[in-house]
Amino acid sequence: MPRSFTEWEVWKNAYDLVLQIYQHTHLFPREEKYGLTLQLRRSANAVAANIAESQGRFSYTDCIRVLYIARGEIFETRSHIRVAKGVNFIENKTFALLDSQYEQLTRSLNALIRHTGIRRQTE
Repeated sequence: MPRSFTEWEVWKNAYDLVLQIYQHTHLFPREEKYGLTLQLRRSANAVAANIAESQGRFSYTDCIRVLYIARGEIFETRSHIRVAKGVNFIENKTFALLDSQYEQLTRSLNALIRHTGIRRQTE
């Protein structure tokens, strides 16, 4: 197991997606600064932050709980990008790419949750 969350592929992917979200939301209308822009950035940040936070949790149960929170934030982020597409703040192609990347991130996070649970059972 990597020593730091920054070495986890799942965290690296979440971090890369946060940067993409910031890049795309920079182009959103100014009046959305405290609306969709803020909500989308917050949920995307929360995915990476909760994955990182899970490493600092002492118990496996608490670690998995925080990873499930990260998983929920993925779904919230996917909802926000769908709204952004619906109001034409992002193009269909951008939406499809981001949604696909978040879908893959969900699979990776599910694998980490399973691995963490299995590790707990063997220790």
